[in-house]
Amino acid sequence: MKREFTAVYEKQGRWINAWIEEIPGVNTQGKTMREARANLKDALSLILEVNKNLSFGKAVGIKRETLSIVLPA
Repeated sequence: MKREFTAVYEKQGRWINAWIEEIPGVNTQGKTMREARANLKDALSLILEVNKNLSFGKAVGIKRETLSIVLPA
């Protein structure tokens, strides 16, 4: 399954701070855009994996489905 997220980058001094707009807590930094982007992908993958594992640990009596929404422009 492919999902898309909004990556935000901000240069501060010698570092580039990066975060995912849609998911609080997914943030990192790097000395270059390439490094910041790679670190952000790693952080996002880890957060999504941990969140999924946490929800599966409480999977008794729950239902999962794909939810699509249209965001305002």
